[in-house]
Amino acid sequence: MLGRQRLRAMMLEKLKSKRRGEIEEKSRKIQEKLFKLKAFKQAKTVMFYLAQAYEVQTRSMIEEALKKRKKVVVPTCDIKAKKIIPCLLEGLGAGDFKKGAYRIDEPRCRKPVAKGDIDLIVVPGLAFDTQGNRLGRGAGYYDRFLDTVPDDIPKVGLAFRYQVLKRLSHCQPHDVRLDKVLFA
Repeated sequence: MLGRQRLRAMMLEKLKSKRRGEIEEKSRKIQEKLFKLKAFKQAKTVMFYLAQAYEVQTRSMIEEALKKRKKVVVPTCDIKAKKIIPCLLEGLGAGDFKKGAYRIDEPRCRKPVAKGDIDLIVVPGLAFDTQGNRLGRGAGYYDRFLDTVPDDIPKVGLAFRYQVLKRLSHCQPHDVRLDKVLFA
């Protein structure tokens, strides 16, 4: 059984080795699955992550959600407090973003949104299992955030098929289980 750090390194290496075309094609398939979910259809406010180049891409999902008149929220990181602050996304232009913590895009204009106002949370990860457990990057931002949102807010992970394992070992008590993992 691989340790958490070794599994993180292995998954990150695998993610970064994939071709751009393959990432985009599978991301479109995952988007179709997400948009068919009852939780997505009913949501007025959806929290997406802003994807790194090698992750399941969320930009077209965000664009389409905005066209469907949904409010889109994205995470911003408060490094001092080691927490995620969900902020309203008002635009998708290059000037609407800045590099935040860990060189991840964040909205230039921060307009915090109350956690209870979010109807669906789309979550990234390096690995997932069939029970909804998730392996993040190791800093614990998402687990701390997800632990503070109301239980009735659906949490959905997005992954490529090879990121979904039968069972993640070494789950910690603070790890928050997701309601569903969509993959292609």
